[in-house]
Amino acid sequence: MYEKNGEKYYIVDSHLHFWDASPANWVKGQEEYAKGWIECFHAYQGLGPAETHWSLEHFQKYSVEDFEKDVFTEGYVDKAIFQSTYLKEWYTTGFNDIEANAALLDRFPGKLIVNGRFDPREGTAGLEQLEADNAKYDLKGVKLYTAEWYQGSRGYKLSDEICKPFFDKCVELGIKNIHVHKGPTIWPLDKDAFDVSDVDHVATDYNGRSTSSSSTRACRGSRTSASWRRRSPTSTRAWPWSSVASCTPARSSSPRSWASCSSGSARTR
Repeated sequence: MYEKNGEKYYIVDSHLHFWDASPANWVKGQEEYAKGWIECFHAYQGLGPAETHWSLEHFQKYSVEDFEKDVFTEGYVDKAIFQSTYLKEWYTTGFNDIEANAALLDRFPGKLIVNGRFDPREGTAGLEQLEADNAKYDLKGVKLYTAEWYQGSRGYKLSDEICKPFFDKCVELGIKNIHVHKGPTIWPLDKDAFDVSDVDHVATDYNGRSTSSSSTRACRGSRTSASWRRRSPTSTRAWPWSSVASCTPARSSSPRSWASCSSGSARTR
């Protein structure tokens, strides 16, 4: 645990990826998008001090050694949550699918939680995969990337009818945390697919049904610049909507600042 001035802080990093966006993982014929997406993501480093910048090659594929150093050694993280993000239209094995993330569970026992994902456009096959992933990993949550491209579709809304079977399945399986990626886009994803207006719709429909949700906002400025809380007047269960900074490409040179900024860290004494 991080300690300062006699106080101890238990740090939970709620949004991590163990990714591979290297050229070797680019889908043939989709190199323009695979290259453009990671280069745009990498360019956000310009928001941080020059001494924290990584080369593009370093940024494209994150090593286990770098992960351990940045997250646990210098980041003082006690518990970290992987948010699986596939982007398999561009990356052959995914940007960081659940299998890649789960490969680190044995390396760091007791320190990692792996969230799954679903894409409602996958239909019955997607539901079956969600069930299989839950059976294998005992999922506590899922990451939703509404702007992801899939077989000609360039995004979906949480309020779409095709989402209902998946939310119902999460309730059935006891998957309580729905982590929705919203906020400024990365090229070539469409800005309107990140719009937050669909969040309230599904929050109303599922309020009090043993499910909570957080909306990840990729904004450097503040982790609390866009946060909402929805509560049923007859229920003690809250729907927390929290703004979370995506700070990997714009790290501070201070380990504690990096830990604080690293996507929604929570501290308790």
